[in-house]
Amino acid sequence: MIVDGHNDLVLHRWRGEETEHMDLEAARRAGFAGGFFALYVPSPKVPDPTEVPYALPLPNPIPHERAARVAEALFACLCELPVTLATSPADFQEGRVAAIAHMEGAEPIAPDLSNLESWYERGLRSIGLTWSRRNDFAEGVPFEFPATPETGDGLTAAGRELVRASNRLGVLVDLSHLNWAGFWDVARLSEAPLVATHSNAHALCRASRNLTDAQLQAISHSGGVVGVNFAVTFLREDGYQVPETPIAEIVRHVDYLVDVMGIDHVAFGSDFDGAVVPEELGGAAGFPKLVSALRKAGYDDEAVAKITYRNWLRVLEATWR
Repeated sequence: MIVDGHNDLVLHRWRGEETEHMDLEAARRAGFAGGFFALYVPSPKVPDPTEVPYALPLPNPIPHERAARVAEALFACLCELPVTLATSPADFQEGRVAAIAHMEGAEPIAPDLSNLESWYERGLRSIGLTWSRRNDFAEGVPFEFPATPETGDGLTAAGRELVRASNRLGVLVDLSHLNWAGFWDVARLSEAPLVATHSNAHALCRASRNLTDAQLQAISHSGGVVGVNFAVTFLREDGYQVPETPIAEIVRHVDYLVDVMGIDHVAFGSDFDGAVVPEELGGAAGFPKLVSALRKAGYDDEAVAKITYRNWLRVLEATWR
């Protein structure tokens, strides 16, 4: 069984675009039991990096009112998919696909949090405080290579309240895309395990989106999880966007995270339909190829089970109410 930390299928459905990676029926047959389905309110597209080094400008902030309208439409698209809306770890079962409603960027949440509970009642169970661009709650990291996440200010007062309220309700707080200062603010505030749904090791790829060893250790010490991102620009040591990148690069990051964090804190966070991933893998139907690569790298049945689904389900059990 596979539980995955991130995909952008809903955005493509909302735009009327074909999926590149997330054929749900083919994925289900390949063992995909679901995961985090992003509700991402898009900015004008950040251009793909073609040269290294790169420093891509971030889009302007999006007003809450506009973001709220788009998020409603995205959620409606999610509800039309042939999936089970996941509100309990027990919703993940072999033979069907369960979707965690995950807000990638908190702009649809009112700065006074007045609509947070209504979103929770409809099924929202995960919030990424930011998608890189600044908002009322936090600042994210720009897309740069080589660079670190150490840029910008920490959480705003509204951001700190959002973390506390999410803890009370049982909403997972996602640290992916959040900057260094914001990460440590959440680490100090949160009573739940720390989670980065789709991030990699900065020591192996010096992209600003990747996590330093100190961040990885904080996540493991909290009992949390990092979902390894399959985006080739966050995998490769040279930072280039090369579709021919082998699956072995994903395994390289899994190995490193296991060494730093322990086997209980590493999972998948593919970023399918949101990034260029290794052609060798393809899409979600290719998960068995990655599992086979993990086995060839020496991971036994117990370790594979933890990476593929148990670690995610354990963190959801510890976080959700």
